[in-house]
Amino acid sequence: MNIEDEISRIETMINSGPMQRMRQQTRSSGTAIRPRNASSIILIKGEAGDEKIVMGKRNKALKFMPGALVFPGGSVDRNDHRIPSADELNHVTAQKLMSNMRGNPLQSRARALGIAAVRELAEETGLLLGKPALKTPKHPDWKLFAEKGLAPSLEPLRLLARAVTPPGLPKRFDTWFFVARLEDEHHVPNQGFVSSGELEDLQWISPEEAMGFETREITRVILVELMKRLRTDPQLSHEIEAPSYETRRDKFQRKMM
Repeated sequence: MNIEDEISRIETMINSGPMQRMRQQTRSSGTAIRPRNASSIILIKGEAGDEKIVMGKRNKALKFMPGALVFPGGSVDRNDHRIPSADELNHVTAQKLMSNMRGNPLQSRARALGIAAVRELAEETGLLLGKPALKTPKHPDWKLFAEKGLAPSLEPLRLLARAVTPPGLPKRFDTWFFVARLEDEHHVPNQGFVSSGELEDLQWISPEEAMGFETREITRVILVELMKRLRTDPQLSHEIEAPSYETRRDKFQRKMM
């Protein structure tokens, strides 16, 4: 398993007949689809060399990636910009986000990406990445945190990668992939996981095992990046560069952030 092979798989998809036809339709209609900001989180447990991560299968009734094995994640909500937190993003991570994001490089936008990752983890798995705080979120989406006197914790988040969905697809996302270790997480439900119904068959699985399941092309790229990162930087340092993937001139290009 190497990153070049996985990039080649994506470029084959990008240049396939159906994708070329979708891109042509998009160009002809003049309605280019703007990628939505999104966050995904990879929660890790286990000793170096024996790590497992949380993944689940998307409900087969969903229109986007039905049945695929994925990490918890989703779009950034408007309310994510206003949620109080117990701490803030590490300054190196925040700077990477602001230096590479589309549009205005605002601290509030970087922070919202981290908040969205923690919220999606809680909504889709029941795992709460938080700390005790006097000021807890009041929004209904954060009910589990408020009940336990917690506010989301952002400092443990490390940036693993970023990927922008290629043009020509009916839905596009500008997704930032974060990693955090289980010891940073504050609350695990007694039953292990609490599924939202969007992600099913939640499990702890090694990245190598996940490559053998029904994983989409970009998920495979991120899994390979994760395995490489765990080999070269098992402590998940904030300072390590992270790759950014984007399609330009029908090529899936990788640059470091």
